[in-house]
Amino acid sequence: MDCENGTDIVEFVLLGFSSQPEKQLLFFFLFLLMYGAGLLGNIMMLVLITVDARLQTPMYFLLRSLSVVDVGFITVTVPQMLAHMLSSSKTIPFYSCMAQFFFFYLFGITELLIVSVMALDRYIAICNPLHYAAVMNQKVCGHLVAGCWIVSTLHSMLHVGLLLRLSYRGDNHLSHFFCDHQPLLQLACSDLSFTKVIIYVEGVPIMFGPFVFIIITYVRIVAAVSKFSSSGRHKAFSTCGSHLTMVALYYVSVIGVYFLPTSNYSSERGTVFAVMYSVITPVSNPYIYSLRNKDVKGALKHLLGKRVFS
Repeated sequence: MDCENGTDIVEFVLLGFSSQPEKQLLFFFLFLLMYGAGLLGNIMMLVLITVDARLQTPMYFLLRSLSVVDVGFITVTVPQMLAHMLSSSKTIPFYSCMAQFFFFYLFGITELLIVSVMALDRYIAICNPLHYAAVMNQKVCGHLVAGCWIVSTLHSMLHVGLLLRLSYRGDNHLSHFFCDHQPLLQLACSDLSFTKVIIYVEGVPIMFGPFVFIIITYVRIVAAVSKFSSSGRHKAFSTCGSHLTMVALYYVSVIGVYFLPTSNYSSERGTVFAVMYSVITPVSNPYIYSLRNKDVKGALKHLLGKRVFS
């Protein structure tokens, strides 16, 4: 990349899955199907939790908040990716790229934080059920979710600011399907020492703080559940198992993209992991967390029954 003689970049070219152009149509229908399933599942959860009085509890308040985040998460990247798959032009203006990066981080970090609040909710419900109604009421949940949005907004603004202070000249081809951190850093002509320090000093606690918190809460949940009857253990582990599965999937993919050395970063690995946490996880959440739940199934049957009767 010719940083000294190159001109300032005004737009980026998103290469996406161009390494296999003959499979573009297959990828298009696959991601269109996943996007439709993600919207359907998350919007269905939003409607059910909003209209059914039996689901007006803190747990479902958090699930509704997660669905809002998931709709935003997949909408930030997938529609543009689908449009690029059908178009010969795969460019995105510089500031649109930065805006996409901001909202992608906003929804992604908010998801991590809300998932950790959900772990707290499960911990109190299982380990301290007598005080659950007093501790995890609607007001407390509202404050916790608002705190998640505030922290993620500040985090995203910081990292957009770090990217904007860098110089981009010469090559403008991003080896990705959206504007992500590592591909943008690879194109930067500036010294990255300060940026990398801030990424690890500020980013690691934000990313791994919730993970450590989730592990601690589940260690205590397992200790408490071990004293339950067999039926009680099965019910508790069924709920917690789904939560932990999605947490593990999210964190494995995030570590693979953001916390391995930049020198070892490969576009193929980054793309695969990015699909896992930016598409598969938000699409799967409503089906893993919620639509297997008896209360949600009952609310869905009740709503459909009312519509059919009408």
